[in-house]
Amino acid sequence: MQVLYKSTRGKGETVTASMAILKGLSEDGGLFVPTEIPKLDVPVEKLAQMTYQETAYEVMSRFLTDFTEDELKNCIANAYDEKFDTKEIAPLHEADGEYFLELFHGATIAFKDMALSILPHLMTTAARKNQVSNDIVILTATSGDTGKAALAGFADVPGTKIIVFYPKHGVSPIQEKQMVTQKGDNTYVVGITGNFDDAQTAVKKMFNDRELSAELNEAGFQFSSANSINIGRLVPQIVYYVYAYSRLVGNGTVKAGEKINVVVPTGNFGNILAAYYAKQMGLPINKLICASNENKVLFDFFRTGTYDRKRDFILTTSPSMDILISSNLERLIYRLTGEDAQKCAELMQALSDGGEYTITEDMKKGLADFYGNYCSEEETKEAIHATYKSSDYVIDPHTAVAAGVYKKYLADTDDHTPTVIASTASPYKFTRSVMDAVAENTEDMDDFALADRLSEISGVKVPKAVEEIRTAPVLHDTVVDAPDMPDTVKKILGIK
Repeated sequence: MQVLYKSTRGKGETVTASMAILKGLSEDGGLFVPTEIPKLDVPVEKLAQMTYQETAYEVMSRFLTDFTEDELKNCIANAYDEKFDTKEIAPLHEADGEYFLELFHGATIAFKDMALSILPHLMTTAARKNQVSNDIVILTATSGDTGKAALAGFADVPGTKIIVFYPKHGVSPIQEKQMVTQKGDNTYVVGITGNFDDAQTAVKKMFNDRELSAELNEAGFQFSSANSINIGRLVPQIVYYVYAYSRLVGNGTVKAGEKINVVVPTGNFGNILAAYYAKQMGLPINKLICASNENKVLFDFFRTGTYDRKRDFILTTSPSMDILISSNLERLIYRLTGEDAQKCAELMQALSDGGEYTITEDMKKGLADFYGNYCSEEETKEAIHATYKSSDYVIDPHTAVAAGVYKKYLADTDDHTPTVIASTASPYKFTRSVMDAVAENTEDMDDFALADRLSEISGVKVPKAVEEIRTAPVLHDTVVDAPDMPDTVKKILGIK
């Protein structure tokens, strides 16, 4: 079965998977979605015997149908290798009665590595398949983790350049140090004097700027995206939910076909959308638990059916979730409309023009798969503390938001279905917030001293990703205002 891709705002025209990956965003501003969700037709008992790489092939080959077996297996082999510090790639850790799916064993110790280690290989393969001669310019806005993972993935990849914009005062010190010390002749990192939504909005605007596109083309460049709006990011994320379920079957925690719950700390909605797609494929997921921080725009949406970004932007200890415009929600909205691209486009226009939209009662019924809640900053800190005290297991603030929301879900529903919590970042990426929750007298320690102290109390070695940046020189120090981002891109590319 061939799976093609169409725009959430388009007239039904389709493109191949490789072309959708290359484009990143449709010309009409919509996101690419599969014409149908393929079924996972491999018995779970068989999946339970497979490695992560083998599971990745079984899942991704169902979606990326214009890639040959050799092409896709080569991409997978190049992505999931010794860059990860465990052969399992995404191990499950049982703590406090839940199963934490550790997605932070890659080069930049965050879940974005799971998809961004393979995206450069998918993209360069796609470029060859489609006879693209231009250099591909990866243009990305980041709330902290995507940027570094994309930089690491694309650094020195021939035929590509990568430009990352991040909120100068909206990421953790470790996150910033990881980005601004990035090596690679084709890598560019720019801070902006605004928040993530400002950066993301400006990037989307550049993608839809026909005049800028023509200027780039004339100079031998074309844009693509490494953000989770790229379907090449989303498909690899489906894999780890399938893998987690197969591990639970393999170790006897659940029987094949028995349902699990999945909890995902959520900002841009891509990671939980991947779990939703896994459910649509046939993975036995009962409830998708969407965990928000104090920027609780998604919680309010699930509660009321109104998505309203008109609110104060709050800087929290879980900065990768400090987002008011959840781009990937558009893909779910499209499905809720019955794949009515015109209706979807109208809702997205309402969000752009007036800052909000409200879905119909019929559409709200489609949210039955989801449960939404949020954690305050104090509750997030308490979740880190409680997990450490009960299980000697240290979690980062994003994972703590998920753990805290899961406790609220249990209190609301008394549903004790076996549950997987997506653990999206290493605690070493947010040492100050973590150590504030689990240790005393750490106020005067710098982030690297905190990392050493965290290693002592957790018994987990300081990751290579942190050790490498201790003394690394700053290579990127440009800071601009959000309206100046297009001129900055042109300057980087030598376009006058």
